[in-house]
Amino acid sequence: MTMSSMDAQTNTVGSSRAERKEREKEKIIQREKQRHTVKTISQILQKSVGEQTQEERTLLQDHQETVQELSRRQSRRRLLQSKLEEVFDEAESLQGKVRQLAEALQRAEHVVVYTGAGISTAASIPDYRGPNGVWTQLQKGRSVSTSDLSRAEPTLTHMCIWLLHKEKMVQHVVSQNCDGLHLRSGLPRHALSELHGNMFIEVCSSCCPARELIRVFDVTERTALHRHGTGRRCPHCGGELRDTIVHFGERGTLEQPLNWSGAAQAAQRADLILCLGSSLKVLKKYSCLWCMNRPANKRPKLYIVNLQWTPKDNLATLKIHGKCDAVMGLLMEELGLEVPVYDRSQDPIFSLAAALGPQEQESHSREEIAPPAALEEDSQAAPDPGPGPALQGGWFGRGYSKARRKKKTL
Repeated sequence: MTMSSMDAQTNTVGSSRAERKEREKEKIIQREKQRHTVKTISQILQKSVGEQTQEERTLLQDHQETVQELSRRQSRRRLLQSKLEEVFDEAESLQGKVRQLAEALQRAEHVVVYTGAGISTAASIPDYRGPNGVWTQLQKGRSVSTSDLSRAEPTLTHMCIWLLHKEKMVQHVVSQNCDGLHLRSGLPRHALSELHGNMFIEVCSSCCPARELIRVFDVTERTALHRHGTGRRCPHCGGELRDTIVHFGERGTLEQPLNWSGAAQAAQRADLILCLGSSLKVLKKYSCLWCMNRPANKRPKLYIVNLQWTPKDNLATLKIHGKCDAVMGLLMEELGLEVPVYDRSQDPIFSLAAALGPQEQESHSREEIAPPAALEEDSQAAPDPGPGPALQGGWFGRGYSKARRKKKTL
């Protein structure tokens, strides 16, 4: 290759590089201009028509597509905001709706209850999508932490569900909650599907069938998304124990306590589904729970108790806007049943729990659920230390963090 041809090739490469840089620069300048135009138009649209200048009206006229897109965004924001708002039925309307629910329950032959975080807020366990919910706070860029939940006890709603099952008015409960409060209320395991796991249960998948161990403390201290080892070993085979939690983005494969087969069978037999305290944004994805393969008139009647909008509202026979405890208290009155009270001495967790081995006593730092006698002794020996320090990790910490979606740009 001659010197002149090499020089020409070098000049060509240099020219191509310069042209690419110039094109990239032009794109950046164009994007900045577009952002500036969008910002300006957005500010103009916030003014009333009378406050807009002729120059501003001309700018709006010249950028109709941008105006329409910003208007669509504003409409979407208003719609999303309205869906997050909590609505309360007036007392008279609430009483009337609860009466309708009571009549429907008395007529139904097979009732399934779907429960969400809203039934546990009375136990000081935060929900997810409420005004102060976990995901609501994450979306606002705030950190989320929680204290040990061993002090939480089954709420009035938990105990009412237990009583309705005892009275054979509810046949199955499908829960998204991991707090174990349904189990602690006395609800039989065969009548319960904990689709997202139970914070008090760890399992050995090496045993066949999988071996389950119930503890009196939160076993998720060291676990998180895609990391389920609890640090303890199976007393029978020595395999690593894992928690049962199904985090956002995971698929649960354990037979128990998820009990998917029980949930699916109950849904197929149901003629009435009662949803309590659930946004249904996750449950709606489980088609087997809604019998959508049947004609509309053959599906179970749907009753929803929730303060916020849910994606199933338009399919509901009745939507009740009220707190779960308030609604269930009124329901018990309508049914002529006495509201049951949680009795710690009857909590099944004490009879079901497996004791730690001598070498495992220091394997966790979470507070244990104390039996009534020990609780009374502790209260006499020392003052209540309060909620304690905030904890990270586990099923209510980073394991449930939901990635924030990037904002779209015009």
